[in-house]
Amino acid sequence: MKMFRLLVLGLTLTVTAANDILNICMDGKHHKTQPGYEGKLYRQCEPWRENACCKANTSEEAHKDVSNLYNFNWNHCGIMTGQCKRHFIQDTCLYECSPNLGPWIEKVDQSWRKERIIKVPLCKTDCEEWWDDCQKDYTCKDNWHKGWDWSTGINRCPTGSECRKFSEVFPTPKALCEKVWSYSFQYTQYDRGSGRCISMWFKAGSKPNPNVEVARYYAIQKGLIASSSIVKLSVPLVLTGLLVSTLS
Repeated sequence: MKMFRLLVLGLTLTVTAANDILNICMDGKHHKTQPGYEGKLYRQCEPWRENACCKANTSEEAHKDVSNLYNFNWNHCGIMTGQCKRHFIQDTCLYECSPNLGPWIEKVDQSWRKERIIKVPLCKTDCEEWWDDCQKDYTCKDNWHKGWDWSTGINRCPTGSECRKFSEVFPTPKALCEKVWSYSFQYTQYDRGSGRCISMWFKAGSKPNPNVEVARYYAIQKGLIASSSIVKLSVPLVLTGLLVSTLS
């Protein structure tokens, strides 16, 4: 009986650990405590409606030029083009809404969040399209997490900086994806659909969400959860334990 209890406990802990890391919301300013259905997510955030870490009002704010989320102004070097802005909106939707970023969540000590993501492997396709659509837009900084002038309540270019084309500030898609949010993302050589990179872009209603498989793969690679073969073996072991305890 004792062996049976240990087997059940082991399986329970394995499943719980997997669920915790693969379906989790980070401890951030606007994140929900638990992911769940959000049927009214707005426009570009809609792909996460079946299981989201954001609420509808957060998804609406993500689409504004200066939103109440962080008072961040996309138009700090003139009006950002729509083709460029849509990538930053999608990036915000991924950050606020995705429950599949667990393997890359790390603790931080910041006033507006207790956790952040580090080096999420972003699809090459996403990085290249982002850079292509923004290369002719203008910015004055390569790290948008810090160093702004916030004296007016919204971000302005710091004294001494100059507005330059994205292609000068970020000479490659890799530079844009990795530097703009201080290495929240990591450029990869994988394309969407490979199962090896997180997709910023996917169709609403996609089943399964393509990032579920990616999160599981990297959680196993990082040793955060057991491999699928180990989890599968646990079930017959528990059944064997149950049979033995019943017959004894």
